[in-house]
Amino acid sequence: MSAEPMKYNMVLTRVFDTSVEQVWKAWSESGQVMRWWGPNGFTAPVARMDFREGGTSLVCMRAPKEFGGLDLYNTWTYQKIVPMLQIEFIQHFVDQDGNKIAPTEVNLPPEIPFEVRHVITFKALSDKKTELTVSEYGYPSEQIVEISRTGMNECLDKMAALF
Repeated sequence: MSAEPMKYNMVLTRVFDTSVEQVWKAWSESGQVMRWWGPNGFTAPVARMDFREGGTSLVCMRAPKEFGGLDLYNTWTYQKIVPMLQIEFIQHFVDQDGNKIAPTEVNLPPEIPFEVRHVITFKALSDKKTELTVSEYGYPSEQIVEISRTGMNECLDKMAALF
């Protein structure tokens, strides 16, 4: 009987100098997501939001030319939405039509999981301060966690600039 392989989670907390409503909109409105999704140098040309429990949003991050200009598509399939408090979704790598693909099909490392559960929590610290926590579950190694942490930190830097 073999043991289940160890799984690692990525948890990142950030405080923004704005209301919980503004941070919520950054995650739920197409025009907002397009302004921050993707690490530094990446753009988000697509954010088709179907923001409801059971809905699936299609988001795209476009790599800069020096990284090949590749479009990386993901879906976010919402499991639970508690307004102004929590968003839970499963992220998959997909093609431009939303069909699930293996991360290796877009030249990502083979240990990147096919799907990653995300829980985003929002906590109003005051009228003008919001604590956001991004939790991602089920990575196979600390190395993959750090790749995800680096990318999400850069995304949240871009989000902070919106406020």
